[in-house]
Amino acid sequence: MIFETHAHYDDEAFDTDRDSLLSSMQSNGIGTIVNATASKYTIEKSVELSKKYPFIYTTIGVHPNDCDEMDEAELNWLEQMCSYEKAVAVGEIGLDYHYDEPSVDLQKKWFEAQIELARKVKLPMIIHSRDAAKDTLDIMKRLKAEEIGGDIHCYSYSREVAREYLNMGFFIGVGGVITFKNGRKLREVVEYAPIEQLVIETDSPYLSPEPFRGKRNSSLNLPYIVQKIAEIKGISAEQVIEITENNAKRLYRL
Repeated sequence: MIFETHAHYDDEAFDTDRDSLLSSMQSNGIGTIVNATASKYTIEKSVELSKKYPFIYTTIGVHPNDCDEMDEAELNWLEQMCSYEKAVAVGEIGLDYHYDEPSVDLQKKWFEAQIELARKVKLPMIIHSRDAAKDTLDIMKRLKAEEIGGDIHCYSYSREVAREYLNMGFFIGVGGVITFKNGRKLREVVEYAPIEQLVIETDSPYLSPEPFRGKRNSSLNLPYIVQKIAEIKGISAEQVIEITENNAKRLYRL
């Protein structure tokens, strides 16, 4: 069964058909889904989803784009939520310099705080990094993130940067971009990386693979990602599914 390591089924894009869509996953070969969170509001919704569906787990974390209202009280609340039995990671956390806000200093502050939270609660991290390659890696190295472990979600950087993360023991999250015509950089990373350190994701409802690019994404599109990895690695789709499922179980310690 395919293991979906990163989706956002709390998103309003699924408000019209969430239950019917999620109820169809198992019969379509999707075995486990980790719903990634970005804010207090999405954490609450994600926890409810994980209670309703046995195959859904949740992360606990505040996205860099949502950190502008974080404070110590919310950090303490995150720590409490990490004790929930189906919480499998702290995330998605990191840095996102694509927009001007929140400020770089604020993003760094709460990224570092949540790295230390992950260390304290003994959960892996789901790292979001966009247009912030150097700062993300510098912070993770300085705080010895390799002692905590986790996944570089929706990987978008070079093979050289990937080498650093792979050497630290992190997993590389591979999504629909691998099917894009301009996805050459990610394909090179997948070719280079040991398959034992790759996990698959959709980031639904975003980043639909070809031939659905621009449309709402869902975990039902994971086979397109599987097939592209199989082509690059020269193995069968069934092998990719089995290996990446085992990788995801190691990542999330399930």
